[in-house]
Amino acid sequence: MLGEMNDMNEDLAQVIRLALGEQTEDVRLFVARLVRKYRNTAPALAEQMDLYLRTKPPRTSGPLRKAVSPKSPDQILPVDDESRLSLLKVFKDGADREQPLLSSELEEKLNQLIQERRQTERLASLGLNPTRSAIFVGPPGVGKTLTARWVAAQLGVPLYVLDLTAVMSSLLGRSGGNIRAALDFAKRNTCVLLLDEIDAIAKRRSDDTDVGELKRLVTVILQEVDEWPATGVLLAATNHPELIDPALWRRFDLTIEFKVPDAASVKDAVKQFLGPDFALFGRWIDILTFAFNGQSFSDIEREIQRFRRAVALSATSDADLIEDFIKSRALALDRQARIDLAVLLAKRTRLSQHSVSDITGVSRDTIRKYSAGPLTALKKAAQGRSEA
Repeated sequence: MLGEMNDMNEDLAQVIRLALGEQTEDVRLFVARLVRKYRNTAPALAEQMDLYLRTKPPRTSGPLRKAVSPKSPDQILPVDDESRLSLLKVFKDGADREQPLLSSELEEKLNQLIQERRQTERLASLGLNPTRSAIFVGPPGVGKTLTARWVAAQLGVPLYVLDLTAVMSSLLGRSGGNIRAALDFAKRNTCVLLLDEIDAIAKRRSDDTDVGELKRLVTVILQEVDEWPATGVLLAATNHPELIDPALWRRFDLTIEFKVPDAASVKDAVKQFLGPDFALFGRWIDILTFAFNGQSFSDIEREIQRFRRAVALSATSDADLIEDFIKSRALALDRQARIDLAVLLAKRTRLSQHSVSDITGVSRDTIRKYSAGPLTALKKAAQGRSEA
């Protein structure tokens, strides 16, 4: 029953996506497919959808609201023949797009990639080609997709992202054709192409748990990466590098590792995400930096935005917000980390030792004992956890 509900939810999401894209005929084709799909399992629903189709004849103008000038053939995005969903998501950002938070090492590698693309003629005169491909490796939320958008914006070209939900067709053999169609389109247009979550379609071919279809996809991707032209940039991103077929690693010119931010990067992120509210929350900056240690940029931004919304609506004070947040974070810390946090609160805030003990669960005797030592030891402990 749960599987059927999930299936229906996915179908509903696809209909909404097509409708918002003003693809009238694609909506009709997809609904017709749903009529056939649900005729046996949900006859009443199928009959209702069929009635809508028959009572709403196709419009000659095509789009849902207004006619648009037809695109030239090389601009028409490839679609899955079964679902009529576009195989690529498109992002066209301006050169003024804000640079994501990056470590100095990451920034250096990406800037070289960008400079190579900007000076392809100079490299060609020396018999050299610019970097054609790179694979981004790192946990969720560290900025891999945002970085791909920024790179494309710096190069003044669109970013195309392979949409796995549309690529993975239910028809045997269609998925490989979808990938070829998407990559062939990207090859014909100067762009940056991102194969997000590539581990889902490029797993080790020695993995006996996967069906033959997924193993064939790896071969398709290997061929396409080999043939990628120097006129564009091919990027891939993965949260699970251990799952990727080893042969694929050798195809990429560059591997860029995105790590969980260190303490200095966390502090910069907190300041940036606070924006105009930094004046209000600035006194908590060291506490927040400690509490967000080990968190991704997206996690930090989500929590900071929650703080700002609550204060903007006068729902609570900044002190109450931070105390509640610290109390919840303390539950996930080991004993030494909670002691370090308690000492930091005692030294950097006006909270009483009784309040600090209530927030962190550390006894007042322990707080007094550790507070007598230098704060540098606390910094070293925090640095050690960040590096670990």
